[in-house]
Amino acid sequence: MEQNTLVQAHVLISGKVQGVGYRYYTTRQAQTLKLNGWVKNLPDGRVEAVFEGKRPIVEKMIQWCYRGSPNAVVADVAVKMQASQGLSGFEMRR
Repeated sequence: MEQNTLVQAHVLISGKVQGVGYRYYTTRQAQTLKLNGWVKNLPDGRVEAVFEGKRPIVEKMIQWCYRGSPNAVVADVAVKMQASQGLSGFEMRR
């Protein structure tokens, strides 16, 4: 697949990822990388995120998710790649 191909990654992060600034840091990192999408907390304690952009940048963001915010303890990162949906901007959802 070409490097400039736009992709979307649907990501579920589990571990100690709520109440540790994970969404804030994810938003900041995604905006720094100029990715589109969103991030939100789930009722079951996981964080859900969607990242859209060029494949290498999205993959770099996914790698970042394994570290996350300074106080996060990431247990698992589940990723499903799919076609870009043309999202614009990056937002933190409630």
